[in-house]
Amino acid sequence: MTMTLLRGGRIHTPAGPPATALLVDGDTVAWVGTDDAAAAASPGRVVELAGALVTPAFVDAHVHATQNGLALTGLDLGGARSVAQALAAVEAHARGLRGRVVLGTGWDETRWPERRPPSPAELDRASYGGVVYLARVDHHSAVVSSALLAACPEARGLAGYDDSGQLTLVAHHAVRRTAYESITPAQRTAAQRACRKRAAALGVGCLQEMAGPQISGGLADLEALLRLAEAEPGPEVLAYWGELASRDEPAGLDTVALLGLAGAGGDLFCDGSIGSHTAALGAPYADAPGTTGHLWHDVDAIAEHVAACTRAGVQAGFHAIGDRALRTVLDGVAQAAEVVGLGAVVAQRHRVEHAEMPPSVADFARFGLVASVQPAFDATWGGRDGMYAGRLGADRAAGLNPFASFASAGVPLALGSDAPVTPIDPWGGVRAAVHHRTPGAGISPAVAFAAATRGGWLAARRGAGGAGLLRPGSPATYAIWDVAGLPPAGPDGLPGLDPGAALPACLRTVVRGVTIYERG
Repeated sequence: MTMTLLRGGRIHTPAGPPATALLVDGDTVAWVGTDDAAAAASPGRVVELAGALVTPAFVDAHVHATQNGLALTGLDLGGARSVAQALAAVEAHARGLRGRVVLGTGWDETRWPERRPPSPAELDRASYGGVVYLARVDHHSAVVSSALLAACPEARGLAGYDDSGQLTLVAHHAVRRTAYESITPAQRTAAQRACRKRAAALGVGCLQEMAGPQISGGLADLEALLRLAEAEPGPEVLAYWGELASRDEPAGLDTVALLGLAGAGGDLFCDGSIGSHTAALGAPYADAPGTTGHLWHDVDAIAEHVAACTRAGVQAGFHAIGDRALRTVLDGVAQAAEVVGLGAVVAQRHRVEHAEMPPSVADFARFGLVASVQPAFDATWGGRDGMYAGRLGADRAAGLNPFASFASAGVPLALGSDAPVTPIDPWGGVRAAVHHRTPGAGISPAVAFAAATRGGWLAARRGAGGAGLLRPGSPATYAIWDVAGLPPAGPDGLPGLDPGAALPACLRTVVRGVTIYERG
């Protein structure tokens, strides 16, 4: 195997004193040290770092590859600043599609002066009567055209239907399924490829896909992504399947075993999102006093799933955002622990995705739960004037995403983007975790960086062998960063992450010794 020596830079490693050189043997880190000590090596290839920083590659612990790729290659309304701008974008996109289905994402009415989404009549005019599906930025509601409702007439009788055209809950799942049936295999491959390409260019070496029956194209979509990841260089893909199981009905556990997935969880929805008023709360929304959101599963169902997964040696997981949803998950885990034993539950390191309003951080620690969190949520919607404060009131909103409390309680953290809800942006996520909008809720740069690298591997129970670290014997999965002109590095070698400052630019991303991205 070819030996490669990287020298003349800064190596972020837990091994010994500050290092400037790294020796890679095939797909494994062979040695870390100084340039002087490296002089004795006889590599087949030498990479001159010229002061660049080498770190473990990032892990994005929560993505939806196809949906993210569709946003990258298609209609992304994240930049629209009004209903009129959104409709203009829909019209331009529809003209280019020549009658095909318009799939869009990213709109956020809380940033628009009208404070509302487009209506079905407006979408009909903008699309010339076409089929339109526009997911809200959180992907827990959508607005649709009359033609899409006509193609999915059953939506009118389902929970979450509204004549305004903004659909949630089961009605939303129905129209999304109908809209996504229009995606061709070629479109899906292009979208998944675009997602992996963008991640690689940002120093991401692993994507954790959160799949399920109600997400993207379901099982066919997941199988296509796994085939693509096997066939083409790029970030590794670790996938989860979000479907409830029980002792009598294994359901998703069969899929996990058949495809060799990381676990039976991920976006196994216990509730929705705060932005769509569907996160399950213990008290009503401040701006919608008549609702407390929606809870998809009760304590018994959660307990059955956790117990079944624990018996099978499979990691379970749930999407839970609101305090009522999280209380239900914690009570379900407690009930499962009474059946299969607390030690067995802790050993499986079950996950909770988002975990924004935890009613008890101590219970997370007691049950050995992993908190898979998205710091960009706080950066985008936090603060006293943000969407969270508008939906919940400033006092309740200030308690969201308590990263410092999780870390101080010993709860394992893994950072992700939930792309396309927020973009894949690993350094931005680390900075957001450090500079939380609520004073005292942020974590140190070292803790945040570890949660964005090593933490992702540990969250997926793939930390054996030093994955996410640069030390002898670890997988050679790393990124090289241009840090010239950035604020001085701290004692751990990481660059400064001050708000508004430039972030490191990726020069190269390597996964198990294979270069998957190189700038230029």
